[in-house]
Amino acid sequence: MTIAQHKDNKNQQNRTVAELIEYIEILTTEIQELYCLDSIPWVVGYSGGKDSTATLQLIWNAISQLPPEKRTKTIHVITTDTGVENPYVSAWVRDSLKQMEIAAQEQQMPIQPHLLQPVIEESFWVNLVGKGYPAPRNQFRWCTQRLKINPANQFIRQIVRANGETILVLGTRKAESTTRAATMKKHQTGRVRDKLSPNSSLINSLVYTPIEDWKNHDVWIYLNQYQNPWGYSNKDLFLMYRGATADNECPLVVDTSTPSCGDSRFGCWVCTIVNKDKSMEAMIQNDEEKEWMQPLLELRNELDIKDDRDKRDFRRIWGGVQLFEREIKGKKDIQTIPGPYTKYWREYWLRKLLTAQTQMRQTAPENMRDITLISMEELSEIRRIWLEEKHEFDDSLPRIYQEVTGEEFKDIRPGANYSLLGSDEWEVLEEICDGDLMQLELMTKLLDTERQFRKKTRRIGIFDSLEKCFDTSSRSQEEAIENAHLKRDLREAALNGDIATIREKISGNGKQLNIGETKKQEDNKPKNWANIKFKQQDD
Repeated sequence: MTIAQHKDNKNQQNRTVAELIEYIEILTTEIQELYCLDSIPWVVGYSGGKDSTATLQLIWNAISQLPPEKRTKTIHVITTDTGVENPYVSAWVRDSLKQMEIAAQEQQMPIQPHLLQPVIEESFWVNLVGKGYPAPRNQFRWCTQRLKINPANQFIRQIVRANGETILVLGTRKAESTTRAATMKKHQTGRVRDKLSPNSSLINSLVYTPIEDWKNHDVWIYLNQYQNPWGYSNKDLFLMYRGATADNECPLVVDTSTPSCGDSRFGCWVCTIVNKDKSMEAMIQNDEEKEWMQPLLELRNELDIKDDRDKRDFRRIWGGVQLFEREIKGKKDIQTIPGPYTKYWREYWLRKLLTAQTQMRQTAPENMRDITLISMEELSEIRRIWLEEKHEFDDSLPRIYQEVTGEEFKDIRPGANYSLLGSDEWEVLEEICDGDLMQLELMTKLLDTERQFRKKTRRIGIFDSLEKCFDTSSRSQEEAIENAHLKRDLREAALNGDIATIREKISGNGKQLNIGETKKQEDNKPKNWANIKFKQQDD
């Protein structure tokens, strides 16, 4: 029976063990033929879960049956560590990669494992704590591209640049979801080679999905019937999935009548896209030895707040007020789009994160005591953002770090501890501003902007930078929102040609509408701080 016959047999809902073994033999031949067909290197996506493990195991077993002289094409195995993976799963995957590298050398397999990580500037905590990005939502899912897709795509592009093209082997299955099935079916229609689908996001790369038609029970039967070729335990993988199931039930799959295990999802422990982290909740509930992960669950649940407007700035991250219109009970309602977390809440999340890390290092098993939730490189970048981009020269990060951990913060950046402005100057400004946060923000921005230009040989752009400080921080929240509404009303009136409304809006704000100004008047009009300081007087 061919693979096509297996796929087209719609009456065959579940394969028996014998049928699956026969199917795997056919699939093994297919993998060997594809491998030997050309010199294009393969890149296998591996997450440590059941699907990617089954896929890699299929590839490994098929290629190992080839004579050594035919194993000439490199197979790269890539895993992306986002830095916020479930700690237990992350340790599992790292150990698996180490074992994989040893086994590949011993068995003379052309397999090279790679552990990929996002660049520091795109890490989760640098964006959330440093820049103030809110916890990810479906409407603002800023994390996936930065943490998962970019590191993998960068590696694949390097392979393409070196070899011209590549074949990406993935463990995706149509049975995972209707959306996944529809996407895979769409890609199948565009296949330029048998079994290989085009990659819509990466040129010169094709996608091979050997288990695309498998169901959960097929995966578990295969993993339980075939030994892991790089010496890792599929039984332990099975137990990990069972421990992440709410009822702690994950029966051994020996035939098609047995209910399947494997609906658990292992992902980032901070994920707020889903309603609950069911896998971590189940792990903690089912195993007392994993209760040390409870601080992670508590922090994740605290981040997962549906309405966090009170924790976020009323301006977007660039400093402007942005409005959006929606209908509530048939009435038009115009609201502001909240921006990043405020200074208080960014410091709050940092303190909570460091507290969780400190607590877990004391309560975790011995082999997990070195757990790192946020690296020193990330802390250094967060400190740089707070100091240089947000002009918060009170430099609170070292103080928070020492208060929580009891250790002195040692910044890895050369000269990071030298600054003309510090906490003393910040306290003086706080006293002068007497609780006016916008005035405090404006004063600190102006002073720190001047400091940043102080050592430059040419201070080009300083007046534009100072002007930007006034544009973003010189108005109170009420005034800034009112000004945004005024701009919106003027824009709508201009689009509709409503001159009367424009005159009314501008005159009502203490301004005059000047029409027909001469070019000379327009040229002499001050536009920035340089024009104001060096304004040319008429003769």
